[in-house]
Amino acid sequence: MARRGVAICRASGQRSIESWGTRVLAEIAARRDPPSEIESEDHYLQALSLAEERGMQPLVARCRLGLGELYERIGREEEAKTEFAAAVGLFQSMEMTFWLERATNGLA
Repeated sequence: MARRGVAICRASGQRSIESWGTRVLAEIAARRDPPSEIESEDHYLQALSLAEERGMQPLVARCRLGLGELYERIGREEEAKTEFAAAVGLFQSMEMTFWLERATNGLA
């Protein structure tokens, strides 16, 4: 369903909604057991790019957090810390305390 939704958004030029849907695809791939590393990372990076182009800072922060969690799960610790730090900075600047706590825990 998520793939279909993203395809519809692409076809109709709804890039902002497409970016949220692409993050959902990343989350789904990341939660598989074992995680689908390449697919998840690719979707996160696509969603991140779309979000940055449109100034969608909450989504940028969520993508950074998701990448941090993915990298941590697959043993890419340095990349995980970099993404968690970026997410923390964004969540702090937007005063998004719920997500800030989750990102901060990744740095611990």
